[in-house]
Amino acid sequence: MSDLEQLSLALARNLKRWRGERGFTLDSLAARSGVSRGMIIQIEQARTNPSVGTAVRLADALGVSISALLDYDRGPQVRIVAPDQVVRIWSSEAGSSTTMLIGTDERGPMELWTWRLVPGEGTESAPHPSGTIEMLHVTAGELTLVVGEEEFRVPAGAAATFEANLPHSYRNDGAEPMEMTLAVSVPPMPAPRARREPHDTP
Repeated sequence: MSDLEQLSLALARNLKRWRGERGFTLDSLAARSGVSRGMIIQIEQARTNPSVGTAVRLADALGVSISALLDYDRGPQVRIVAPDQVVRIWSSEAGSSTTMLIGTDERGPMELWTWRLVPGEGTESAPHPSGTIEMLHVTAGELTLVVGEEEFRVPAGAAATFEANLPHSYRNDGAEPMEMTLAVSVPPMPAPRARREPHDTP
């Protein structure tokens, strides 16, 4: 199955799933997104490959990220995406391409880091606030990712995402430097409650 066929099937499955979870009819989703009812039917039946703009409008109307429409169903707490499992969204004969490595629907502040660990070194992190999500992409070497009591090997070219509300650490157990890009999504702090004045009514 080609990348394009896989993308069409994933989009069809996820669009139907999110539309059902939101309780939207075909007509209501069409009205919210500006995408025609006929186009939505074709997408859900995997009979067409919509433009990125169309997919973005549908994602916005459903209140989810574009990755929620193109990604696989949610898996376990830690999910490793191998290089051959990434989703190529667009490519040209000249060699240009856009590839979704990994995505999450969590919202809140985001941090983007670059990491380099020489062989034998590592660092530990205490649990972050509940709802914090980390996403990483290893570009050189191999990362040993420890989340809670479990270890995961993430080789160059692979990506991973996990809930960071458990103790976690990053190690380089290999013989060459490890380099990665790391994104951290922190949930927004709840708004402080307004102070009640004596004359306020209940």
